[in-house]
Amino acid sequence: MIEGFVIRDQSLPHFITATVVDWIDVFSRKIFRDEVIKCFDYCIKNKGMILYGYVIMSNHIHIIVQSKDEKLSDLIRDFKKYTAKTILDKIQSEPESRREWMLERFKLATQTHSRNKNYQFWKYGNHPEEIYSNKFMWSKLDYIHLNPVRAGLVEKASHYLYSSASNYVNDVGLVFIEKADNPIVDVMNLSNIQRYNSY
Repeated sequence: MIEGFVIRDQSLPHFITATVVDWIDVFSRKIFRDEVIKCFDYCIKNKGMILYGYVIMSNHIHIIVQSKDEKLSDLIRDFKKYTAKTILDKIQSEPESRREWMLERFKLATQTHSRNKNYQFWKYGNHPEEIYSNKFMWSKLDYIHLNPVRAGLVEKASHYLYSSASNYVNDVGLVFIEKADNPIVDVMNLSNIQRYNSY
């Protein structure tokens, strides 16, 4: 399958979406959300990941990410490969009432191609969108942070634990992010700060 969206400039930040096959609600369980957080942390500390924003929903994640090494495609590939392996291992080893059903769905997903032999966790493709302006950066951060509000999970974006909204509003979060107001990226002004404090 040829994806319509590709990462052409490996050095620039991109908005990326990773979706679980069949939209399976894997991340309705904390244990699996925490695996994504651990992988973010590892990639930031060891693989040159610059994370500007993220949200983990029940069956997909959105991130705005950049590679210090200008190898964003490799970084995303490794991130998806590692999270797929660790989450599949936990599905098989930890208490999970949906284990058999989920594993069956992940196995069926391998039948349309020859890349994964046993299970496929993530859908192929990331729908990468290059962050080409300050305005576009903030439109994507807003989209990411308001996902849990639109889904009816929280009233304020900063109340959702598994997103970077609280990093922007309260300067705390589950994982370190590079805030988009950093002078290095120069993508935020006072009106953005005031808007985020209303989250």
